[in-house]
Amino acid sequence: MSKLQEEIDLRRTFAIVSHPDAGKTTLTEKLLLFGGAIQTAGAVKSNKIKKSATSDFMEIEKQRGISVATSVMGFGYQGLKINILDTPGHKDFAEDTYRTLTAADSVIVVIDVAKGVEAQTEKLVEVCKMRDTPIIVFINKLDRYGKDAFDLLDEVEQKLGINVHPLSWPIGQGDDFQGVYNIYEKGLNLFSSENKQHVSDVVSVNDIESSELDDIVGSDAAGTLREELELIETVYPEYTNEKYLEGKVSPVFFGSALNNFGVQELLDCFVRIAPKPQPKESDIREISPYDEKFSGFVFKIHANMDPKHRDRIAFVKIVSGKFSRNTNYLHVRNNKKLKFSNPTAFMASKKEVVEDSYAGDIVGLYDSGNFKIGDTLTEGEKFMFSGIPSFSPEQFKYIENADPLKTKQLNKGVDQLMDEGVAQLFTKVDNNRKIIGTVGQLQYEVIQYRLEHEYNAKCRYEPINLFKACWFTSENEEQLKDFKLRKLHNLAKDKDGRDVFLADSRYALDLAQEKYTDIEFHFTSEF
Repeated sequence: MSKLQEEIDLRRTFAIVSHPDAGKTTLTEKLLLFGGAIQTAGAVKSNKIKKSATSDFMEIEKQRGISVATSVMGFGYQGLKINILDTPGHKDFAEDTYRTLTAADSVIVVIDVAKGVEAQTEKLVEVCKMRDTPIIVFINKLDRYGKDAFDLLDEVEQKLGINVHPLSWPIGQGDDFQGVYNIYEKGLNLFSSENKQHVSDVVSVNDIESSELDDIVGSDAAGTLREELELIETVYPEYTNEKYLEGKVSPVFFGSALNNFGVQELLDCFVRIAPKPQPKESDIREISPYDEKFSGFVFKIHANMDPKHRDRIAFVKIVSGKFSRNTNYLHVRNNKKLKFSNPTAFMASKKEVVEDSYAGDIVGLYDSGNFKIGDTLTEGEKFMFSGIPSFSPEQFKYIENADPLKTKQLNKGVDQLMDEGVAQLFTKVDNNRKIIGTVGQLQYEVIQYRLEHEYNAKCRYEPINLFKACWFTSENEEQLKDFKLRKLHNLAKDKDGRDVFLADSRYALDLAQEKYTDIEFHFTSEF
């Protein structure tokens, strides 16, 4: 086996997704804690503890206690190199999460035991299923009362449309929560509420029929556990690693991330079963991670990770081969050779310069404005990776300069934030007014906050009544000309100069589609 193949086989890159408040950021912290990457877990919400969660490094995230940007964190565990992508749970930032999922080889979905499967989780799992991404489910907050475990698994299967197989099983919940039986390892982990931050020693119970189990958890709980485990074997499809890797069955774990409970089992099982770096489709062929030559794509851009230095970083997922510092690589879209003197690896906002990175890794490249989301870098071959779309936005506002003396700063700020994919900018054809389109309301606050604090510029918004913005193309020059003439007040250009139709109602969009049959209306930017 070559050195390249050895290195690639050690990589595991996964994303953590969930609805807000299901405990995703807490789980990320605890995985880092068990992986030895951090010494203390930051309380995400507690104001008493001034330390914020490692993965929430933007000011606005620290203030609100929610994740609004995807963070990347790498750490070593049991000889493997693990890369975690912690995604925003809030629906207003779904687009950032969709794009991040293109960089993940597998996914852990976190579900709150009391709330069950929520709408945002359904949407994100849908994206994973489109790509057959392997999914592990972690049911969190077992130290609180919630839904019955079997009911919850039924809900997961119905709402998410995935087959599940529990690899651990809870003994009670809330005040009666005694621990988790690890079906995968045949061991019993006991929960002690007095000593919440430390998992008590794992008790190995090889034979669950033995009276030892009754002595440990009480005969009632032991009887219930035996019945439930028997039921699991008969009800759920057999678990095999092959089925998991094909995305056909999802293992389920139970625990309480806040209390460090069930996290170690999840991590230990994950490193055994999770997929190695996967091949990815390009516009000419499928690219294997073991291809000797380097290739990768930009799935995220973040401006001002360090406000003191005004830096802008492009996050690149390495798809194949080895990336080396100070080597010329081809930026395919610009057909330009670029060299990177200080590529970085991440531990949330902490960065370190790396000499070499391999397929499966995420590397940060300092960017002076060359990159856009979806850009491909190669060792010279010309191809583009596909499947990193921008979506048609659903909310719109005019953006106006609130301080005429800072026009330059505002333009620069808006320009850079749009490159990050935070939102989309449309310039109206008839009057040049600028419109910002987003997936959700919260993004407007984030843009305003970041313009002021990172670019020293102020903006205000004005309402505009729009239903949808969609790109349009046509081979029929005559229809296109007629459409553009009649719809002049509803036309705009996006940041790349492409034509956009701003429909003010569903009726207007339907009518345009009916009347102009040779014009194609596109609802994602990949066409």
